[in-house]
Amino acid sequence: MSEEKKSGIIEHIALEQVPADQRKSWVSIALIWAGAIICVPSLMVGGAIVTGMPLGLGILAGITGYIIVVLFMTFQGMQGVDLGRPTVVNAESAFGTRGAGFVISFILGVSVMGWFGVQTSVTGASFSGFLGQMGVTFPVWLSSAIWGVIMLTTAILGYKALSYLNYIAVPALILLAVYGTVIALKKFGVEGLASHAPAASMTFFQGVAVSIGAFAVGGVIAGDYSRYARNRKGAVLSSVFGVIPLGSALLIAGAIMSVVAGTYDITQVVSSLGFPVIGFIILILATWTTNTVNAYSGGLALTNMFRLPGEKRALATAVAGGIGTLLAIFGIINHFISFLSILTAGITPIAGVMIADYWIRKKGKAEAWAPYPGVNWSGIIAWVAGTLVGLFVKWGSQALNAIVVAGVLFLLLSPVLSKKEAARNIA
Repeated sequence: MSEEKKSGIIEHIALEQVPADQRKSWVSIALIWAGAIICVPSLMVGGAIVTGMPLGLGILAGITGYIIVVLFMTFQGMQGVDLGRPTVVNAESAFGTRGAGFVISFILGVSVMGWFGVQTSVTGASFSGFLGQMGVTFPVWLSSAIWGVIMLTTAILGYKALSYLNYIAVPALILLAVYGTVIALKKFGVEGLASHAPAASMTFFQGVAVSIGAFAVGGVIAGDYSRYARNRKGAVLSSVFGVIPLGSALLIAGAIMSVVAGTYDITQVVSSLGFPVIGFIILILATWTTNTVNAYSGGLALTNMFRLPGEKRALATAVAGGIGTLLAIFGIINHFISFLSILTAGITPIAGVMIADYWIRKKGKAEAWAPYPGVNWSGIIAWVAGTLVGLFVKWGSQALNAIVVAGVLFLLLSPVLSKKEAARNIA
């Protein structure tokens, strides 16, 4: 028996179809999405948006971003229900068997390594701030390096043990958000918060893009979890109620607290609200539990992308976490908005290509779906074009632009390239 089967890991990354008797209620899937969105970055997103626009407009932009994510998330989720397989398999028609493995794994690998860096930065700053309250000066970069190694080691040796911390960390983070919001309202009042006028400028659609980037990965890989739903309705309900309510609540809390603190740096926000020590401990716990999964997922992505044997998975995890720790040391937290913008540009076109392939070309029929052997260059070219549009075309919503361009280009290229491929095979 392989090491994967002994540890039970294979059940979490199995590529086979989920049997009908193992399908679950939409509520249980919604709880998975809710757990995923209850994290420190969800607070930071709200704060990042309102550093560049009025509070009310910023909250509207943030919620709009989540709604857009849920829109393409539902299509991805319903395809997962129909096929019963994870996203990397569902993408094999649009990108090809080899293309899907590389594109999805590359995007996920880059994103989770970036998130590991962001959350390691938060943990390092929290720990240094915690020591500072006791009169000990400790460099943030060194604290980030130490905590990066600790969290990475946990991921390699057995991250499942840390799941118990979620019973403490998640409720504690919610209480932190609620308490911080109450303190902010008492300190500034509704009118004071409403009069917030930031010096920096951010357009409404830029704020939307920041919000989309925060959960774009979840939207694209919705099929990984929605494949356990019993029907399409379950996929839709789990996406809507799993993401929008809590996502919006944490976004609003983060925005309000950041207005009071004058920054979206969550460690400074907590410190300014008057409960630094307890707040820092909560942040450390919350980021530790989340970041362990980031490192582990990054290792899985690298393993899949480079087709490594199972015994190399720990090494791949170490590499992913090591890169994330270096990003933390070199200050990725200072480029948080840019990081989310890049995620938005690179991830959303994947959904555009897959939606065009399954819902338009194949009319949403599972029996019409089949893996494309090798690399489907129609999907790859469309994804690259959509990414470039998302990065460099500033008009309107960059995420929607990227989705539409990728989808339309895929529909235009598929008949042409498919005929050439067929002719080549006949010859």
